[in-house]
Amino acid sequence: MKEYAVEDMSARNEGRSAVPFETSTVTPVARMVDVEQVLAARSNMPAESDVADLADVFGLLGEPSRVRILIALLNGRMCVRDLAAAIDLSESAVSHALRLLRAHRVVEVHRIGRIAYYEIADSHVRVLLELGLEHVGHTILLHPATPTSDGQNACERHPAP
Repeated sequence: MKEYAVEDMSARNEGRSAVPFETSTVTPVARMVDVEQVLAARSNMPAESDVADLADVFGLLGEPSRVRILIALLNGRMCVRDLAAAIDLSESAVSHALRLLRAHRVVEVHRIGRIAYYEIADSHVRVLLELGLEHVGHTILLHPATPTSDGQNACERHPAP
C-alpha cells in the first residue's frame, strides 16, 4: 500500500474550507492517506443529484410513522383507512405521509373505483426496508437510556472510569 500525505487539514477545524484532495497536491508529510483508496472511492461516488435523492429517501425513513406505514405495506397493498387502523394514526396523517412517500417514488397508488390502494413502489424499496429491519434486529440502537425509578439512566449509575 502506498501512503501519501495531503495538505494540512487544520483549516477545517478553524471553520475554513480545506483544500480539496488532488493527486497533484500529494506531498510527503505527517498526515498519510492511501491515494489509491481515495481515488477509488471518488471514482465510485455517484453524481451529486443521486446522492441528494438518496439522502431524501433516507430522510423519509427518519420519521417513525412513515416507517410504520412502509412496514404495514410489506404485507401488500392497503387503503388509507386500513393503514390508519393498522398503525393507529389518523387518516389525515397517513394521507399526508403517503403523499410524501409517493412524491419520492417510495410508494405508488392504484385506484379501484373510488378507493386508492397504496403499495411499496418496487423491489428496491422492499429490500431496503427489509435490510433495515434485519439490521435493527442485530444491533443496539443508539437512543438515550430510559431513566429508572431513581431518575438515573444506566450510564449515570455506572460512569466510565
